[in-house]
Amino acid sequence: MNIENAQKAVDEWINEHGVRYFNELTNMAQLTEEVGEVARIIARRYGEQSEKESDKEKDLGEELADVMFVVLCLANQTGVNLQEAFDKKLDIKTKRDHDRHHNNEKLKQ
Repeated sequence: MNIENAQKAVDEWINEHGVRYFNELTNMAQLTEEVGEVARIIARRYGEQSEKESDKEKDLGEELADVMFVVLCLANQTGVNLQEAFDKKLDIKTKRDHDRHHNNEKLKQ
């Protein structure tokens, strides 16, 4: 599924199951909460913090999907075509960062 189709799927889900979108500020707070859950898993599973038993059952993919869902909601309700925006950003990053990363001594093994 591409991003455009994902935006449509989220919109259909909201209209069928969610009644309406939460307002943008509520969704921004939700996004922050979901990113925090991703950060907790990363910090404990891949960082230096110890992982509690309750953390071991957390699914990183599910938490990343929660982040993506809220981002798609925000894009839909603010009129952003995320497919176009992503494609444009990837092109900008490709042109801007290609040589920069290849010439970064910190990235060489």
